[in-house]
Amino acid sequence: MKICQCLPRLSLGFSLILWAGISLPAHAAGLLTPSDGSLPPLDLSQHHVEVVVEDGYAITRVEQVFSNPHAQDIEALYSFPVPDKASVAEFTVWIDGKPVDGEVLERQEARRVHEEEKRAGRETGLTEQRGYKTFEVYVTPVRAGEDARVRLAYFQPVEVDTGIGRYVYPLEEGGVDEVKLKFWTANDRVRDHFSFRFRIKSAYPVDAVRLPGQPGAVVSQSADGDWHVELDSRSTTTPSLEPGVHSTPLQIPGQEATTFGLDRDLIVYWRLASGLPGSVDLITHKSDSNRRGTFMLVLTPGDDLRAIQEGTDWTFVLDVSGSMRSKYATLLSGVRRALTRLRAHDRFRIVVFNSDAVELTSNYSYATADEVERYSRMLDQVTPSGRTNLYAGLKLGLRGNGEDRTSAIVLVTDGVANVGETAQRRFFELLSKQDVRLFTFVMGNSANRPLLHGLTRASGGFAMNISNSDDIVGQLLRAAGKVTHEALHGVRVEIEGIRVADLTPARLGSLYRGQQLVVFGHYWGSGNAEVRISGKISGESKSYSTRFPFPDTETENPEIERLWAYSRIRDLRNRIDLFGENADLKQSIVDLAVEYGLVTEYTSMLVVRDESFGEHGIERRNRKRLQIERNAQQFRARRASRTRRVDTEQPMYTSTRPGLNGGGALDSWWLLLLTPLVVARLFPRRKRR
Repeated sequence: MKICQCLPRLSLGFSLILWAGISLPAHAAGLLTPSDGSLPPLDLSQHHVEVVVEDGYAITRVEQVFSNPHAQDIEALYSFPVPDKASVAEFTVWIDGKPVDGEVLERQEARRVHEEEKRAGRETGLTEQRGYKTFEVYVTPVRAGEDARVRLAYFQPVEVDTGIGRYVYPLEEGGVDEVKLKFWTANDRVRDHFSFRFRIKSAYPVDAVRLPGQPGAVVSQSADGDWHVELDSRSTTTPSLEPGVHSTPLQIPGQEATTFGLDRDLIVYWRLASGLPGSVDLITHKSDSNRRGTFMLVLTPGDDLRAIQEGTDWTFVLDVSGSMRSKYATLLSGVRRALTRLRAHDRFRIVVFNSDAVELTSNYSYATADEVERYSRMLDQVTPSGRTNLYAGLKLGLRGNGEDRTSAIVLVTDGVANVGETAQRRFFELLSKQDVRLFTFVMGNSANRPLLHGLTRASGGFAMNISNSDDIVGQLLRAAGKVTHEALHGVRVEIEGIRVADLTPARLGSLYRGQQLVVFGHYWGSGNAEVRISGKISGESKSYSTRFPFPDTETENPEIERLWAYSRIRDLRNRIDLFGENADLKQSIVDLAVEYGLVTEYTSMLVVRDESFGEHGIERRNRKRLQIERNAQQFRARRASRTRRVDTEQPMYTSTRPGLNGGGALDSWWLLLLTPLVVARLFPRRKRR
């Protein structure tokens, strides 16, 4: 398109600056090969994923087989996006036909040992994290004409929002790492066999489960809260595996090979039964009554946040840089639908940015059908290109919010600022000049989550991570419920009657309609505790409380210790993002990651031969932790899910949980299965008259 046709109010000179640039292709999970052809490519012959969601968190286990059809030994490099709030906790490589579990070391030390083992010609594997973008798995050697088998596992909290649970198996990297795209090519095809098996074991009844965009997925139910999803590239499924137990996938001689692409996220939604009460759930791990315990507290509020009735002003700030090219069609679909959902007394502005920023509208326009169609057609003609001046787009979007109306800024971006102002502190300074709250829908697995989540926390808003495989109407429904209702701001959690410490996350911020609050911490002893959550709604103080016991011992959920550690590491990482890196903060992260066996930017997971661990003086602490976790997982797999609700005798909330049914213009859950959404949102604080 010609910029002057789309934006007649702009000069041609500015148009060339705004739209000039070269877009980059999307990048997916897969095996990487140098683009100069210096090494022949390997094959990813098998890729098997098992997910279990239970007790408020997910365990994802990925087993892969790399094949080397060439006449020389080659090192395998596999890359995949970093899942939200997750860290690799298991890396296993099969050596001489036996699985060897990895150990976490400081990053430079792990790399040194890995290279030393490579030079000696011995088998070794390494898992590293590249910032907030990707994990990279190195396995060497993959012998000529042979296979190499590896397994990865990671844990992450799984929250339910407005009665809908959501799990993402991330595969799309987003195409934002320019250096990586220039140097590597990726083989994202699974040659022989791909399988994805998902199980949810919920103590609360589940009405429906969906895996959108995958018509071959098979969904089945064995109990009210026990559901299974299977997706298999073959017509014959693989045998079920107990957690932590390896079994060779079913191979059928003579069966024609099929390929499966690792270029699209897999997303599973589940809907809880309507009318469930607000609740408090407690999951603990305490192996010895005389030792410290760890807990995860999940608060699901009842629906007592009132709707806002007056009209709202919306400002759409849209990223049209080159990294958005593969996402732009979905972006347009989301923005068009968002505009059509506005009420007659709502108004909107549209700002676009890449290397610079410009406003398409003349101040605010009322959301009439003609105006919505006019600007939707204008956006249809845009071809994303150029770089990402996020600061300029945000700065322009924040202008003109001085009227005494509820206002909202919708920022659509992957958050990868690479031109103009890029220092995080300058973004925080920009926000501090206005009384705003940011509600961020972080788009894409390679989005700058540290920046966008940091801005969200600083302003007291909320963040949602959005995939190209997400569903537009369902996400809009959940977002609308938060924008159009009051929120509990300045949230605090207090626990009395029992000794607790090390609560994380350090800053809780605000709680919006439909959101859960998840808090980790340590406790000592046992017995009844008074738990109180407090904050302000429209400036008025509000508190909720209940009383329940903390157990003396509990050993069914040892993974809680790693979840606590990773939440604490995130708090430390947030401090580094705000105030800069220093030796104490970095060392604190390293110490936690080594103790709890977590891969971070500063630590890596190393696999060497069993005898080599001893030669290098590496303690096998992660192997011990993994054995405890595998035993607990096998025990849980054999029994039905049990309730973790602890406030039944003294309910914290008197009303039921909010849901998508029973309110608003759109209330059918099947709408979740329509169209993908990739929208990130920021909303200013509602002004009080």
